[in-house]
Amino acid sequence: MAKIKLFQPIKIGELELKNRVVMAPMCMFEVKDKDGMVTDFHKVHYAARALGGVGLINLEATAVEPDGRISPFDLGLWNEEQAEKLKELIALIHQFGSKVGIQLGHAGRKAKGVKEPIAPSALRFSEDYEQPLEMSQSRIAGVIEEFQKAAQYAALADVDMIEIHAAHGYLLNQFLSPISNQRQDEYGGNLKKRYRILSEVVEAVRKVFSGPLWVRISADEYSQNGSTMTDFIQICKWLKEQGVDLIDVSSGGVTEQLPTHLYPGYQVPLAMAIKSGTDIPVAAVGLLNDPKLAEYILQSGQADLICLGRPLLSNPNWLQMAARILAANEEFQAYNNAYERGRTI
Repeated sequence: MAKIKLFQPIKIGELELKNRVVMAPMCMFEVKDKDGMVTDFHKVHYAARALGGVGLINLEATAVEPDGRISPFDLGLWNEEQAEKLKELIALIHQFGSKVGIQLGHAGRKAKGVKEPIAPSALRFSEDYEQPLEMSQSRIAGVIEEFQKAAQYAALADVDMIEIHAAHGYLLNQFLSPISNQRQDEYGGNLKKRYRILSEVVEAVRKVFSGPLWVRISADEYSQNGSTMTDFIQICKWLKEQGVDLIDVSSGGVTEQLPTHLYPGYQVPLAMAIKSGTDIPVAAVGLLNDPKLAEYILQSGQADLICLGRPLLSNPNWLQMAARILAANEEFQAYNNAYERGRTI
């Protein structure tokens, strides 16, 4: 009988995980002091999922500069004090047996509550957002440097993995998409030029962080005017050449358009297309609450890791529930004997 893959260890690049469940990065909007600092909420929130046995906890979108926050209540990583608090959080998560990643990003034109939103072109996302300032090349260079500094702070905080956020219509995604990038210089036009800033961010991060590096992309923009799967496969080939270890495959966010049909695993075909087109490990995400579906995705080779967002918000002990459903009595061990009793309900 085949082993339950969901609970099998895996090594992707230099990152060794005890199972194949990843907590997807989800903004919690709990930085009430608006200073980007880790709070007691974050310690309890993330440690609870580590206690539940999650292999990798990918911390929520963390801004590389104050004006790069999706909201003023998001985490940030642009100073030493933030890095010190982050280190405390990571040490706590490690104590309970999970690896820790951090998603570094910049919201660009989708930043709210900031002094001056920026974007590749002066095009607002919607009427609910401010008109952004088109970035000069010196401002682009500044953002790349901010990603690099944030990566340095992440390394000092003992993070196990860094994920660069190039999805969901945020700044790096805005450069990748012809919908939001209408520049006529070295950072706009054809795909190679639209990819340039992401390429330079990866290069800059690699200079200060030698550990596992992931990139999250939106592999479907739900618009006939957007990037195509052919484009994304090429982007991922370039990322692989630059030493990126895994592509975290999501979708949407460049426009207000949503997928026509939402169903369990609706983004898995995107992950599978990237995996087959580039031969790079991928993580699948999106309505994967059913353990049997998650296991099928892994067994059939459609993805290498399962990212769970809302399922882990609903149930920090999702893995224990999954072990019961999949009859994985030997593959999954609860944190201690007291938690083992939860299998009997």
